[in-house]
Amino acid sequence: MSEDHVVSLQDVEVHFESEQSLLSQLRGETEIVKAVDGISLDIPENDVVALVGESGCGKSTLGKTAIGVQRPTSGSVTYRGQDIWKAKDKDGNVEIPHDEIRQSLQIIPQDPGASLNPNKTVQHSLAAPLKLRHPEMDSFERRERINEMISRVGMSPPEDYAKRFPHQLSGGEKQRVALIRALLMNPDLILADEAVSALDVSLRIDMMDLMLELQEEFNTSFLFISHNLSNASYVAGKSDGRIGIMYLGELVELGPIDEVLENPKHPYTKALVWATPNLDPDIDDETESPLRKIDVPDPRNPPSGCRFHTRCPKAREACKGNTPEAVAVDGDEDHTVTCFREIDDHEYWDSPKLEDEPSGTESEPTALEDEPVQ
Repeated sequence: MSEDHVVSLQDVEVHFESEQSLLSQLRGETEIVKAVDGISLDIPENDVVALVGESGCGKSTLGKTAIGVQRPTSGSVTYRGQDIWKAKDKDGNVEIPHDEIRQSLQIIPQDPGASLNPNKTVQHSLAAPLKLRHPEMDSFERRERINEMISRVGMSPPEDYAKRFPHQLSGGEKQRVALIRALLMNPDLILADEAVSALDVSLRIDMMDLMLELQEEFNTSFLFISHNLSNASYVAGKSDGRIGIMYLGELVELGPIDEVLENPKHPYTKALVWATPNLDPDIDDETESPLRKIDVPDPRNPPSGCRFHTRCPKAREACKGNTPEAVAVDGDEDHTVTCFREIDDHEYWDSPKLEDEPSGTESEPTALEDEPVQ
């Protein structure tokens, strides 16, 4: 791993036991949901990565795993070369204490109100990270720093907002307080987990712009999670960051925003772009629907081989039995995709095309339910 990488995930898997019926419990049967299944991802310093995919694809689980909140079933998650969970378990030679790692990896939750103590003022909630990160500060210095940050995020007069309780704040103001709280820890990486999805469309761009401005000022990295391709592309595009496409626990495409949106290589990425009205790249001039007529698979029982083959119009018999690995697009290691169509000599090209399977109604991507960002 490069020393410039803040966090690195290598072959990470996160599996959960799903809730069972009483009969299944009596039979001793268990069902495993592979929320994250074999993902590798490096996040360098001052980087922005936006992950997008349908609800239930595992993107939030991957984000929480990246910041050390969710323990992986297998694989490794390292912070500046230190395995996070070995540091927590004090296993072997620990060079970076777990407390330092946790302070350096922060989160802005989807529902900031639930993360704020309803009985504490904004001043009290924001003083806590300062006491932890800067114990040398006295109460006056903490108050001045808090007022400075409240004003910086556009809440004025800051002295008034500092005295308010969470129920006296709007949704956007609560989100700004959550952003301040994360930044006061001087983090190296912030997970923004659907951080703008609950906001009105008119407020989303303002919040995303503010996040990116402060990301640059504080020299931190962002892992931005969204089910809305428009939001994800806005964040990645404005920051010259990368966008990652997730499907049923797998990272199927990753690369610079221009490459992924204007030259998408995975059929699922093409489906997402096709379903987003304000994104209109020339995708090989294809006129056919980017989806087959079949329902979204159950994540408890994902398809064999390529997990997208049941919905992919380009699927062939080879896709049913073989699992594709990430390959560089046209030799560009910055743009990777898990699709056999990027391998010229793969058996895919000689295998017969899959016929449409019977299904109820045609499925369309559900990852883009919010209004598009204009």
